[in-house]
Amino acid sequence: MTEEDKEMVGGGDNQIDDDLHKIIADSRKLYEKQKTILCPFFNAEVTLNADGFNHLLNKPNRQPRNVEEQKLKLRLLKKALKIIKKAGTLQEERLQIEKVGKPRRDGFTKTKNVQYWAFHDIVGEKKRFKIRVILRRVGDGNIAFRSVAPDGKIDKQRLYEGGIGEE
Repeated sequence: MTEEDKEMVGGGDNQIDDDLHKIIADSRKLYEKQKTILCPFFNAEVTLNADGFNHLLNKPNRQPRNVEEQKLKLRLLKKALKIIKKAGTLQEERLQIEKVGKPRRDGFTKTKNVQYWAFHDIVGEKKRFKIRVILRRVGDGNIAFRSVAPDGKIDKQRLYEGGIGEE
C-alpha cells in the first residue's frame, strides 16, 4: 500500500485498518494491471484512471468514505470490471452540466457536459444480488470507470430463479 493510500484512509495500526490496507493494495494491483477495458456496448475502450479508483475510497467532495463502504466498493471492483467486459444493455443514462477544475481568478469555474451510464448485473453464487457499475465521460474525453455499488436494498430485491415461461 502506498503512503497516499494510508493517508486517504487515516492510517492507524489496528486490525480494521490492516484489513482495509490489504484490500486497497490488492484492489489497486487489479485496477492498475490494465489501463483500459473493451466495452461491447460502446464498442470502445473504457479507461481505468486514478479518478475512478479514488472515487471508490472518497466521496465526490474528496472526504473519505467510511471503512465499511470502502471495503464494499473495493470488494465489488473485480465483478465491476467483468461487467464492463460483457456490458450489452444500458440500464441508466444521464447527461448534466458540471463544474470542472478550479475557479479562475474572477471566480468563474469552467463547466462541461458530463455523461453517465449505468450497467446492472446480478452477481453472487449462494446469496445473489444486483450491482450497478457507473461509467462517465467529461466533455469529449474518454469513457472512464467511475464507481460500483450494490443496487438498492439487497434484502428487498426480487430475483427469479426460473425461466420466463415458467409460472
